[in-house]
Amino acid sequence: MRRDFCDGIGIARLLNATLVMPKFEAAAYWNESSGFADVFDVDYFIQQMDGFIKVVKELPPEVASKEPFRVDCSKRKGHFDYIESVLPSLLKYQFISITPAMSQRRDRYPLHAKAALCQACYGALRLTRSLEQKAAELLEAIPKPFLSLHLRFEPDMVAYSQCEYQGLSPASKDAIEAARGDRKPWTGELARIWRKRGKCPLTPNETAFIFQALSIPTNTNIYLAAGDGLMEIEGLKSIYTNVVTKSELLSGEDFLNMHGNTKAALDYYASINSDFYVATFFGNMDKMVAAMRAYKGLHNTVFLSRRAYAELTSKGLDGKELKQALWLAHKEDFAMGRGSALPDCFCDFKS
Repeated sequence: MRRDFCDGIGIARLLNATLVMPKFEAAAYWNESSGFADVFDVDYFIQQMDGFIKVVKELPPEVASKEPFRVDCSKRKGHFDYIESVLPSLLKYQFISITPAMSQRRDRYPLHAKAALCQACYGALRLTRSLEQKAAELLEAIPKPFLSLHLRFEPDMVAYSQCEYQGLSPASKDAIEAARGDRKPWTGELARIWRKRGKCPLTPNETAFIFQALSIPTNTNIYLAAGDGLMEIEGLKSIYTNVVTKSELLSGEDFLNMHGNTKAALDYYASINSDFYVATFFGNMDKMVAAMRAYKGLHNTVFLSRRAYAELTSKGLDGKELKQALWLAHKEDFAMGRGSALPDCFCDFKS
């Protein structure tokens, strides 16, 4: 949600358009009814974007009764593509809605569009007062110092990866099978190739093994930034015993009534303020957290390599030999604390 909104700001500035506060299709994120204003402070955002782009909460009456002209931005590559293909529709219809832009080159935006996008992502987006208070309460409750671990091993995640795993519990197998639908797992040689490409999520047990290879002490305080459906978590907790979650640290009716996106906001807040951040995947959450941490000068950020783990285990390595090889595979990133997948950020207001 945060990523798509930042993209929308950049696109609106490219087109010199007024941005209407979005009505997100929440089902596309969390299958729930909560929206932008449940997470972010709208008035603060509009105030902070003044001078960068015009933002309004609602459509003016003369436009509100019309259906917007829908523009698919999922394949747009850069700012010239928007000027040549999207701007004519905006000029013709005056009111357009856009789909998220997955593949654009933000680093090639002109300076004025970069400035608007950076101000939106790093200066203007803040949580609502009540949600920020709950996030601060969570951060205070986490034992210090702590490592925030974004671990992705939920049934839908595994089903989407089309990977199969040996040794899972019957409950995990049933949950994955229920989430698969018509997306069947790869088999035979295709399965081996797919895994060696790093397409399969790390299990909690594999994550714990890589932690040991990186000599992360087993008494490390770990905040688990993850959803409620995480499977096989005992594979991590049996080795790293100081693992805590938001549901263990927070209580009260306000927390119990939170939706998925507001709970994700708590994980985001804890992660950008953690002493260390480790991700087992490189999804939207990880990209946004890593970018914000880099912007704040917090470079203790590491992405575990699924590809390295798969390639090394496919060669038959195990035990001490595998740990040594995993250390070498992660050594440069771990020593730098940057993460190889984190590009240089053009939103550097300090330079």
